[in-house]
Amino acid sequence: QVQLVESGGGLVQAGGSLRLSCAASGGTFSEYAIGWFRQVPGKEREPVSAISFSGQSSFSAGSVSGRFTVSRDNVKNTVDLQMNDLKPEDTAVYYCAARNRYDTRWQIPGEYIYWGQGTQVTVSS
Repeated sequence: QVQLVESGGGLVQAGGSLRLSCAASGGTFSEYAIGWFRQVPGKEREPVSAISFSGQSSFSAGSVSGRFTVSRDNVKNTVDLQMNDLKPEDTAVYYCAARNRYDTRWQIPGEYIYWGQGTQVTVSS
C-alpha cells in the first residue's frame, strides 16, 4: 500500500510559479511511475504529466508543455511538479497518482492504483 500526499498548492497571480510536491510512503517508490492530474468541478480529471520509475523520462500534456516540469527523487520518495508561467485556466485541484507501468496510457486515470488527496492551485488574472 502506497500513500501519496500532495503539497505546495496555493494562490498565485497569472505569470507566476508554484512547485507542487508529492510525497510517498509505504511500498517501494522506485517501482511506481507517478502521474499528475488536475480537476475542476464538473469536469473530468485531466492528465498533466507523468514520470518514469527512474525519472529519466516523462510525458506532458500539450497544454502544459514548456511550462511545467516533472522530476523525482527516489531517495526522498518525492515527485515535484514545477509550474511556471501559470494561467487562470491552470486553476484546479492537482493530484498525484502511482501506477506500476510507464507507457502511453499514462493519461488514463483508471490506470493508476494509488492517489493522493489533492492540493488546490488557484491562478488569478
